[in-house]
Amino acid sequence: MALPFYKYEGLGNDFLIVEREALGGAQLSAERAIALCDRHRGVGGDGVLILDVESPRMDVINSDGSVPEMCGNGIRCAALHLARRAGESALEVSIDTLAGPHACLVVNGVGAESVAVQMAPPSLMPRDIPLSSKEPWLDHPLAVGGQTLRLSGVSMGNPHAVTFDDVGDARFELGPAIQSDPHFPEGVNVGFVSELDGSSMRLDVLERGAGWTQACGTGACAAAVAAVETGRAQRQEPISVRLPGGTLIITVGAPGETVLMQGPARFVFLGETEL
Repeated sequence: MALPFYKYEGLGNDFLIVEREALGGAQLSAERAIALCDRHRGVGGDGVLILDVESPRMDVINSDGSVPEMCGNGIRCAALHLARRAGESALEVSIDTLAGPHACLVVNGVGAESVAVQMAPPSLMPRDIPLSSKEPWLDHPLAVGGQTLRLSGVSMGNPHAVTFDDVGDARFELGPAIQSDPHFPEGVNVGFVSELDGSSMRLDVLERGAGWTQACGTGACAAAVAAVETGRAQRQEPISVRLPGGTLIITVGAPGETVLMQGPARFVFLGETEL
């Protein structure tokens, strides 16, 4: 069965979008997604987005075959795809995910594209991350990889651990160690923040299921939330989060309110494969 796919990227975090309607009731297996994401023997990508166009819903399969609750860069690409399919230069749309619905606004959806997404309200509660702790973690010391790091735990519908300790290249060893730490029973995305000045930061993210990526939308949101909650940044003030692939603008609302993520998305090409 011939299956069309659409290659998109958001700050270098790249995805293959497969429309659910094109599957005709069939399922895209984890094994097929892994093969498609292979950068040497497949198309290449950080994940596959299964997108329902008629009743907008996005389901994600990571490049290792795992299924995350949400993907911030992915949902911007999905929103742009819906705008392109509708032939609209601007589009407001709500896209459902495993982490719940997200309101998206696409601007200039046929040319240079910018997408704003109202992300779910963040949570610091251990049960929501999940985190094996009775209390939330904000700059909580954790012995890992032969040193002690201060970690903050944040749920953006998926689990994140953020540290503001500037560890340099040691992050390449510390990231996997944190991901496999038993305090995070379902694994965790790990964000390393450096060059923080209150309104901007640099962020490197080791994503659960995809490894080190050029950008992570939910990771940028989690880092901004952690910065606000630890007094390093202000609520309702835009924070520029600089990732290897580019910059996202994150605004953390009042407690219990949503987080606004703004950043680019880009259509790359249309292709066809076998299901």
